Amino acid sequence: MNESNSQPLEGATVGVFLAPEGTEEIEFTESRDAVADAGATVDVLGSEPGEGRTVNDDLEESESYAVDETFDEVAADDYDALIVPGGTVGADTLRTDEDGVELLEAHLADGKPAGVICHGPWTLLEADAVEGRTLTSYHSLESDLRNAGGEWVDEEVVTDDGLVTSRNPDDLEAFCETIVEEFAARSD
Repeated sequence: MNESNSQPLEGATVGVFLAPEGTEEIEFTESRDAVADAGATVDVLGSEPGEGRTVNDDLEESESYAVDETFDEVAADDYDALIVPGGTVGADTLRTDEDGVELLEAHLADGKPAGVICHGPWTLLEADAVEGRTLTSYHSLESDLRNAGGEWVDEEVVTDDGLVTSRNPDDLEAFCETIVEEFAARSD
């Protein structure tokens, strides 16, 4: 196969975070599918083995998805990129998971890219990965991110040194396109 026909993330491994309950389904599935469709091998990463139940619009229970690996079973070296979807309850749960936070912190410290959307930046706060960065999120996190030393902007998608952030599900098209581009550029 000639190189121009290869998929941009062929050979890359991407971990997608999934809380036991409360991850926003569309943010999880669309970002997961975008990187998989671009050729990446995708692992769903969670706090517990089994499945995580997603939600729609934060309140309606939705589908369950299998967790491939738990945070304590993997290391930052295992992944070329990470994705942290939102969902208020899911993101709040993920930011209290010490192993998940440590994985994200080590991953970013190694200069590897990540995509984080909606309430997902709460996990960035816990990973001490906000100070000095320009990023966006769901609007209610603006003060949290500014107080942690970040420059919060109200834009559809923001990229800062490999970190891609977006505000909410309305931004998913731009978010998914940008994570594929950024992950591909950084996995060369």
